[in-house]
Amino acid sequence: MHPSTERVKQALLAAGSTVQIVELTGAATTAALAAEVLGVQVGQIANSLVFLADSAPFMVLTSGANRVDTGKVAAVLGATKVGRADADAVRAATGFAIGGVSPLAHATAIPVLVDHDLEQYDVIWAAAGTPHTVFATTYADLVRLSGGRPADVRQDQSRTVN
Repeated sequence: MHPSTERVKQALLAAGSTVQIVELTGAATTAALAAEVLGVQVGQIANSLVFLADSAPFMVLTSGANRVDTGKVAAVLGATKVGRADADAVRAATGFAIGGVSPLAHATAIPVLVDHDLEQYDVIWAAAGTPHTVFATTYADLVRLSGGRPADVRQDQSRTVN
């Protein structure tokens, strides 16, 4: 097992979770690829996205079918500036490379927002440390396991996507 996946497995066990990590036959570096490999809706894939709020890293867990509204995030966090983190900042904050960022077992303690839109799915799939590993969970457990805070941060579908 890859060291990043082992770290996720140990964090799941420490949290009292009985969730099993699934190894995929191919890399699933995007929500669309993960959904295709798993045979689920793209909305059931939890994207673990790292942003910087006034230069401090934080994570947003959002449905693979959605984009994040940084204005909503700024309002929730009370930040003046919110933007996506680059690959180096993602790895420094989480210990994971983009494409396999887990919602838990981060290298540093960072705040996590979990978008309410994920709540509509009975089963949510999240990365387990690599593009080849995932685990299934529920919304309630995703919030619990990630130490996250539920929030409405989904970009309205009527808005133009940049």
